[in-house]
Amino acid sequence: ISDAVTLTVSVLSVSSQKWLTEGDPVTLICEVKGSSSGWTFSWYTVTVSSNKRYPYKPLSDSSRGAGGNYTVSSAALNHTAVYVCTAERGKPVYSTWSSNTQLLWVTGFSSPVFLIISPSRTQHFTSVSLSLSCEDQSNSDRWRARRYTDHEQLEYCSSLTSDTGVYWCQSESGEISHPVNITVDTGVILESGEYPVTEGDSLTLHCLYEHSTPHPTRADFYKDGSLIQSQTTEMVISTVSKSHEGFYYCKHPERGESPKSWISVRVFHSESHISVLHTLSSVLAVCPYLLVTVVLIFKCCRMRGKCLSDLL
Repeated sequence: ISDAVTLTVSVLSVSSQKWLTEGDPVTLICEVKGSSSGWTFSWYTVTVSSNKRYPYKPLSDSSRGAGGNYTVSSAALNHTAVYVCTAERGKPVYSTWSSNTQLLWVTGFSSPVFLIISPSRTQHFTSVSLSLSCEDQSNSDRWRARRYTDHEQLEYCSSLTSDTGVYWCQSESGEISHPVNITVDTGVILESGEYPVTEGDSLTLHCLYEHSTPHPTRADFYKDGSLIQSQTTEMVISTVSKSHEGFYYCKHPERGESPKSWISVRVFHSESHISVLHTLSSVLAVCPYLLVTVVLIFKCCRMRGKCLSDLL
């Protein structure tokens, strides 16, 4: 008997961050460390199931083959899920353990339901009251709140919780709301107000400190790890654009820093704007034909004039 060899499977995200916007491409890669040939791969999503031994649902649009990639060319809300892969090879077949899980969440406006948080912010202090509900004007009974916590557990929210994790609403038919990353912490939190943020809106950020009233007046604000405003009472973005999307946090020299919050910016294309663009594009498309017609008419008129002069 040879020495034992341990083979592990891991999932790596090629995307620069886990927050995706509808329409974004994303690729997950499944690989077997220490061994690269002869493997076929299968992809699954983790489900909330009473069957604790195998709570996986196979992906119908994932291909089994030598390559372990699972690619979504245009992300939709229903791609918000917890993903896992497995690999196998040989005869008789040797199967690996399941890989580590990879959560992807997709934000957008096409969902018929919204996850409502009260108080309306994504960061909260411990030991405070926090309520979650799914708001759907047509039939709210069809929706249930779900969460994926730092402990890599996917579950229904049967009661009020104060755990850090990603929360969303999901219907019985599998429809997904926009997900929200809720962080619970002690000491310092970042208050970013109402969500989601729409392009053109204003955004105000505050640093809040637990067990301190009034809160200290000055803090530093960071975006994606870079200092963008120092020693201010608040940070105001008067007109939000897509470029403001990113991870934000605040820091106080004595109190410490807050957790990071992903601020997603949604872009609306109004009907009037689309109508103007459509009209302009139509005019530009017709312009060459109009120009040719005018030239032909001008030449015909010149020829008619010449013919009349010859006759006279």
